[in-house]
Amino acid sequence: MEFIYTLFQRALALTEPYTGRLAIPESFAPYLDILFTPGLWQLTLCFLTASFLMIFRLNAVEKNGFEGTLVGTLVMPYFSGFPNLCFAYLMAKSGNHGQLVLENCLVNNVTNLTLILAIPAMLWGLNLFHKNHSPQDETKINYLSLLLTLVALIFFTAALWLVSRDGVINTSDGLMLVGLFLFWQVFHIFDVLKTNARENRRIKKRIILDLIIIGFCAWGIFSSIDGLVEWINLNGKGIFAKENLGLLSGLLMVLPNGFLAVYYAAVHRSDIAYSSQIGDCHICIPLCIGVFAIFTPIQIPLFFETAVFSIMGAAAGLFLLTAVLGKLPRWAGGILLGTYGFFIYKGFIL
Repeated sequence: MEFIYTLFQRALALTEPYTGRLAIPESFAPYLDILFTPGLWQLTLCFLTASFLMIFRLNAVEKNGFEGTLVGTLVMPYFSGFPNLCFAYLMAKSGNHGQLVLENCLVNNVTNLTLILAIPAMLWGLNLFHKNHSPQDETKINYLSLLLTLVALIFFTAALWLVSRDGVINTSDGLMLVGLFLFWQVFHIFDVLKTNARENRRIKKRIILDLIIIGFCAWGIFSSIDGLVEWINLNGKGIFAKENLGLLSGLLMVLPNGFLAVYYAAVHRSDIAYSSQIGDCHICIPLCIGVFAIFTPIQIPLFFETAVFSIMGAAAGLFLLTAVLGKLPRWAGGILLGTYGFFIYKGFIL
């Protein structure tokens, strides 16, 4: 944040020969200091702003060669899951904090599958098939893709549980988890290419501009997370103590996901609202945990099984509701909300 303030001052200095004496009025200085001082709320604001701008480009990405559920399962997870990857990298860089990475990923996934999906479900209901309209072929394909994504989520989480049975996730376990993720992504890439070839559709070059914007957003996200981790380690007290870093980071990083789910549910794109949360879970499990474990073994904490079974149980319930009803009704949102409350109580309060 101080870096941004310095750049702002230098930009004014460079334009001075052309614009005359132009400086920040002294009356504005205290407000700029508050805005750019790397404190807790300023860094959080920077993180949310960069995250929302990154997500904002999703509409453009969808129009430039990716559509429907593929946006949620292939494109969007890298947007919303990037903060989790940053957190894993920073934890690996600062020392052996494997349990914090594991806690961050598990909290992220449980929150995505329960709380984040529960809110739009209770407000509007997540209907994959519009009323009074017969399902089109594309809608049916998105529906089947969503079911496959849920099955993959259960499979990935079960794989994580199996490799953790000895109490540690080591290098070979991490390689296996990353390999599973890469295979899943390659499958989706070929699916996109196959669909585009069948429909004679190309991925437009304008997507490059979106990628550049995303790159700047990624830098903002990484810098803000780095600052937040440092702030909590140095100044954290009470609920913001460094012992709660995994929980706090997991909750913070699902806020953009919540915005995404509510927005797409409100504009009747339940397929993206639904699949994006599940796709984001794939970034945490298996990718984030796998990458960290390759370099540093992760010891399994006490709440691990509660979180893992909550994820698999929620995913199985979502699969059944989607397969049978083709939607996530309002009453199911209430059940998901209760499941999330149980997870927080059992894992972090009890």
